[in-house]
Amino acid sequence: MQAPGLSWITVIALAAPALADWPHWRGPAYNGSSTATNLPATFSRTENVRWTAELPGPAAATPIVWRDRVFVSSTDTAAGGLVALALDRRTGRALWRQPVAEGIHRDNLSNFASPSPVTDGERVVFLYGQGDLVAFDLEGRTLWKRSLAQDYGEFAFLWTYGASPLLYGGRLYVQVLQRDVPVQGRGRPGPDGKIESYLLALDPATGKELWRHVRPSDAVQESRESYASPVPFTHAGRAEILVIGGDCITGHDPATGAELWRWGTWNPRKITHWRLVPSPVAGAGVILACAPKQDPVYALAAGGKGVLPDSAILWKSDQARDVTSDVPTPLFYLGDFFVLSDLRKALTRVEPRTGQVKWCLETPGTAKYEASPTGADGRIYLLNFRGEVVVVDAAEGRVVHRAELGEPGDDRTRSTIVAVDHELFVRTNRKLYCLAAP
Repeated sequence: MQAPGLSWITVIALAAPALADWPHWRGPAYNGSSTATNLPATFSRTENVRWTAELPGPAAATPIVWRDRVFVSSTDTAAGGLVALALDRRTGRALWRQPVAEGIHRDNLSNFASPSPVTDGERVVFLYGQGDLVAFDLEGRTLWKRSLAQDYGEFAFLWTYGASPLLYGGRLYVQVLQRDVPVQGRGRPGPDGKIESYLLALDPATGKELWRHVRPSDAVQESRESYASPVPFTHAGRAEILVIGGDCITGHDPATGAELWRWGTWNPRKITHWRLVPSPVAGAGVILACAPKQDPVYALAAGGKGVLPDSAILWKSDQARDVTSDVPTPLFYLGDFFVLSDLRKALTRVEPRTGQVKWCLETPGTAKYEASPTGADGRIYLLNFRGEVVVVDAAEGRVVHRAELGEPGDDRTRSTIVAVDHELFVRTNRKLYCLAAP
């Protein structure tokens, strides 16, 4: 029965996801772009700050925003564990806080709260680097919880697992591309004595496995490890899940996990230490894959089938140029790719079909930039290790604003900036800022 005073159009509008939400690490379009407008032109720790929320510990996880809530995955340094948080979007007040597990980190470069949460508006799912996966309703009640390490074996990574989960088409996807032999005792060999890399699909309502697709790779040792996240993409009516790592990129059927196509390798010499961090990004019929370290970026024509020949490569960047990325995932915005190079300290705007560089900007300061760039309101937003936000004019490639939001001594700040409606959400090691013009 229709509620009094509500048309069916209104009911549908209230139930459907909005482009103004930021439900996934890379935003509503899965490419780092946002339709947000009228964002504050200038800001600081005190200027154009709607609210700040103190966080219990540092993490690389990006906050996600759904309607009136902000969800945050975090460490809790005082308690020595991991927590899931929900904040009131209007005030920053904590709505709920759920402890998830004990322990914060395994290595000194990252912690277990690197994967970003994800929501479909009915539930919010948190994944942590030691394998805990938990779903809550929007009020903070636990719907289900499971340990991927217990069910499928500890992750066989030299460093700490950091891929973010994906909710897409009614399924929850988790990507685990790992070594085929144990790492410091971690990893569970399969029937052939090798540890399997896989793309996992779960029922978001229950957490039960729908399927697990084993993804083979010819990579060796650490080059099998991928810290990238699965990304959905649709081209010419065909939906697929893009998976990158193990010296190759693949497209998978979202319904079954079956491999639709594969291209590789950027590592013909089988170098053993080419772990992969950037996720793939797609736009304008082009799929972008970043080889690790300071190697090229490759642009592939979308729509391929089977094992793709090198003729599927539209272009690859010149190794002498600055179009490369070791950690940040590129952005697709305003019809172009924006590639942030953390090692060569440059941001470039690139034409998708040709690879032509429209402009190249040296990133300011001495701190490293590992947070993936965000595009909104005609600007590109960057965040460096010290918690400094750099705003770049997307058309002209020039810095238009800089603001230090981190605290003295902050380091390894690398959560992606979120742009929703007229607000920016910036996470530093100790605070979450909501920035907006009056």
